[in-house]
Amino acid sequence: MRTVMVILQIAAALGLLNVWLLRFDRRTAFRGGDAGSMREEFAAYGLPVWFAYVVGTLKVGSALALLAGIWFPALVLPAAALVCVLMFGALAMHAKIRDPLLKSLPALVMLALCAGILWGAMR
Repeated sequence: MRTVMVILQIAAALGLLNVWLLRFDRRTAFRGGDAGSMREEFAAYGLPVWFAYVVGTLKVGSALALLAGIWFPALVLPAAALVCVLMFGALAMHAKIRDPLLKSLPALVMLALCAGILWGAMR
């Protein structure tokens, strides 16, 4: 079970870091609306640009906590719980602007990963 948890934590952390550090200013098929960057995506949702940086800070911090949680297990549950909350928010934003389901797929996958991490951390 420990190995599965570590794999899930690494997968979730790398996914978050990829989106928020490597692809922040890049167009992807999963951006909300017609956005070409994270700033444009938050604008498409009707959110202020500064909020993208707040969410990004929370997600990068959670990703780092999931990685650190490999050695400090007390970090895993709060980090995974926060990502789950943020993913529900992401899904709500995609629904708000009536994005096709495909654009919500990364948020759904991350929610599933972090729900699995939460389940494992509570055992």
